[in-house]
Amino acid sequence: MALITEIDFGTPAPKSEKMVTLTIDGVEVSAPEGTSIMRAAMEMGTEIPKLCATDSIEAFGSCRLCLVEIEGRNGTPASCTTPVAPGMSVKTQTPRLKALRKGVMELYISDHPLDCLTCSANGDCELQTQAGAVGLRDVRYGYEGANHFDSVKDLSNPYFAYDPAKCIVCNRCVRACEEVQGTFALTIDGRGFGSRVAAGQDEPFLESECVSCGACVQACPTATLMEKSVIEIGLPEHSAVTTCAYCGVGCTFKAEMRGEELVRMVPYKDGKANHGHSCVKGRFAYGYATHRDRILKPMIRASIEDPWREVSWDEAIGYAASQFRRIQAEHGKQAIGGITSSRCTNEETYLVQKLIRAGFGNNNVDTCARVCHSPTGYGLKTAFGTSAGTQDFDSIEETDVMLVIGANPTDGHPVFGSRMKKRLRAGAKLIVIDPRRIDLVETPHVKADFHLPLQPGCNVSVVTSLAHVIVTEGLVNEAFVRERCDWSEFQDWAAFVSEPRHSPEEVEKISGVPAGLIRGAARLYATGGNAAIFYGLGVTEHSQGSTTVLAIANLAMATGNLGRPGVGVNPLRGQNNVQGACDMGSFPHEFAGYRHVSDTAARDVYESLWGVELEHEPGLRIPNMLDAAVEGTFRGIYIQGEDILQSDPDTHHVASGLKAMDCVIVQDLFLNETANYAHVFLPGSTFLEKDGTFTNAERRIQRVRKVMSPKNGYGDWEITMLLSNAMGFKMSYKHPSEIMDEIALSTPSFAGVSYAKLDEMGSVQWPCNAAAPEGTPVMHIGGFAGGKGKFVITEYVATDERTGPRFPLLLTTGRILSHYNVGAQTRRTANVAWHPEDLLEIHPHDAELRGVKDGDWVRLHSRAGETTLRALVTDRVAPGVVYTTFHHPMTQANVVTTDFSDWATNCPEFKVTAVQISPSNGPSEWQESYRQQAEQSRRILQEADAAE
Repeated sequence: MALITEIDFGTPAPKSEKMVTLTIDGVEVSAPEGTSIMRAAMEMGTEIPKLCATDSIEAFGSCRLCLVEIEGRNGTPASCTTPVAPGMSVKTQTPRLKALRKGVMELYISDHPLDCLTCSANGDCELQTQAGAVGLRDVRYGYEGANHFDSVKDLSNPYFAYDPAKCIVCNRCVRACEEVQGTFALTIDGRGFGSRVAAGQDEPFLESECVSCGACVQACPTATLMEKSVIEIGLPEHSAVTTCAYCGVGCTFKAEMRGEELVRMVPYKDGKANHGHSCVKGRFAYGYATHRDRILKPMIRASIEDPWREVSWDEAIGYAASQFRRIQAEHGKQAIGGITSSRCTNEETYLVQKLIRAGFGNNNVDTCARVCHSPTGYGLKTAFGTSAGTQDFDSIEETDVMLVIGANPTDGHPVFGSRMKKRLRAGAKLIVIDPRRIDLVETPHVKADFHLPLQPGCNVSVVTSLAHVIVTEGLVNEAFVRERCDWSEFQDWAAFVSEPRHSPEEVEKISGVPAGLIRGAARLYATGGNAAIFYGLGVTEHSQGSTTVLAIANLAMATGNLGRPGVGVNPLRGQNNVQGACDMGSFPHEFAGYRHVSDTAARDVYESLWGVELEHEPGLRIPNMLDAAVEGTFRGIYIQGEDILQSDPDTHHVASGLKAMDCVIVQDLFLNETANYAHVFLPGSTFLEKDGTFTNAERRIQRVRKVMSPKNGYGDWEITMLLSNAMGFKMSYKHPSEIMDEIALSTPSFAGVSYAKLDEMGSVQWPCNAAAPEGTPVMHIGGFAGGKGKFVITEYVATDERTGPRFPLLLTTGRILSHYNVGAQTRRTANVAWHPEDLLEIHPHDAELRGVKDGDWVRLHSRAGETTLRALVTDRVAPGVVYTTFHHPMTQANVVTTDFSDWATNCPEFKVTAVQISPSNGPSEWQESYRQQAEQSRRILQEADAAE
């Protein structure tokens, strides 16, 4: 294998479809209007020397290396900033140009260290390459006096080094930070020979506003900004294209290797979801794959009080299967079940649900989407006929109004958040509905037109009030509704939302949002052009999560904001394959493709394929499994790649359920919190060690490619096969591509998907079948997949979780940029430099009332339990609201969350918990006992101990 090389065309591609014909070096070429001469030349195979130009950012024209001659024009214009014109005749190489370029390059080299042999970028340095391209062989100039050579290296960032001596002041890093990332963290500091790039006000990178997305490192043409991994290991020698295993954006990367050692992850320009951009997690936080905490050998124990004993794969699988067979023999086939992983591939998830349905003989299968986006599946399927978002990410380029509700894209989905900011800087309008002032409300060059800081739990009332304004002020797109929706249902809904109790003035009393903000936001959404809704867990993780999703769908249908680019309803999925896990049949009531288990035709397909009779009644959801375990009727569970003890609500109840089971099998990378209660541990594999596919939030199916051998010996799909075969249900796949072939054969929306097609096209978005052989970027064009769009009455029902004298504050939870989900992966990387512990955000007024200062330990107490953590006093949260993350297990934020859940899907109400805050002197007794129990549970017998 060799390194995958990408062509840098120097400047971005224009969007014009009008073609222009010109001549370059005597060759007639055609290019879209607005194309730079540099790009047009590169497309015909002629590379014009350049330093300040790269095709991820707009042309700048500062390096003066890309000069050309144009017949009939004076001077030598820069080819990067000069657009093509009809009849233009360009020369890229003449004696005059050669002399000019050589002189310019000589000046650059005179102000650059000549340590190429020991430079980490030797062989991968554009300055070095371009010096050769212009024929520079000697440097006549030196320098005297103050110079950027005298600046000290900055090694503060854990992932990349900054060497100002190497800076050529090309501005590429500064422009990438502004144009691509939108953080504006870099600038050029100093004058003359002392000029160099600087972070913030010349601060260390780690202390600046830099978010470590890597755009600056990617843009740098020298070794000024360089990955520390390259400095340590050396340049890579081969690479493979794969898909990031963090959030639901689904960024494509080149995994660049030396042998089986990963040198760096480089964002892939042809990635349809990220277009060459990345965030700190995908770009740098892959070290967990080789972390010392990773478990590489199977382990078993008879009791959770016992230490773990390392065993062979045969013994571990045999023990697990025998325990499950015993449980079913003693307690019936419904006494066991399993949980699929939203971090594993589509193929692996499909196999787990297949094992449970066909091997266990029941439908007791669920997935982490139960606790995050199950209301999305229910709500969107009810309204539109499909359980997924309606647009592709590129659709944002045509959005005029963004309505962001219950989501924090810049932290949770940062690459897409950067695209949102770029579109906002270009003039799009923004409405944010969130109890917290997220970054999008106001960051450099971006400011929300409306921020509706509602009280947690009031989503339904506020969204219905937006609809009230749209209906009562005559802003409905009646033509769209009559053509595509059920008109009688719309009339019933319109009458409902028009009731005075849904007016902004009445809803202000419930939600705390000023009526004027609701009216202004509604008018902007309805009249501002193409309007798109983006939402996250702040919508779904409520007792009325499904109702809010339906209310959002109602809003989009009423205004006609569906079925074309730039609009739509877009759930921002949390984990890398949560969409795929749902698609693959991970819910107890649905087969792959969202077909109900009672659907005889769907069941016939699988019974024929699998050769067994399948249950036609839905199985148990995760909360039901835990309840049944406490009752004694559910005795065994197989959990692949999920940590339900940390991620699910009411930690005490989860622990009680797990503790009550006879056999808990955990398949994961680390001894996670759930493994404290496990009897069998099967070491899992990372995304770097297996083949498969992930499906991102825009329904995009993308390849995951193995770049190193599994350190545990097997891919996760192979482990599930071993367990299935030991249980007596035979599976014999030789490669994950065969599993995808079975998925395509049995699932209508995946009928046209194959590894061959994915390799050819890069990715496809489902539905991909005979009707849409190249996939479906935008859903519901011309009509809804389910027939007529369905308006549903969205009655606001206040949550049973109420504030009162004992618990006067409302807790809501979320994520932070540097960490991912329960933090099992990111806590084992240098990302802890930015977020070493969970903090409780509290408004200054509430803090003062309780005698709490910034950094103090506080006791967080609810009706369900209590924990302690440090306070962060900030006005980002409104008075009466507190906020924390859930990335660190010793915080155990879910100890305080209740068991209230969404009425339709059992999605937990993470976002509304009544709490009280009081000063504390450190971790609670429960936290200390939990720490001790976790340490006790993670004991592993050494070989000498086992021999005795």
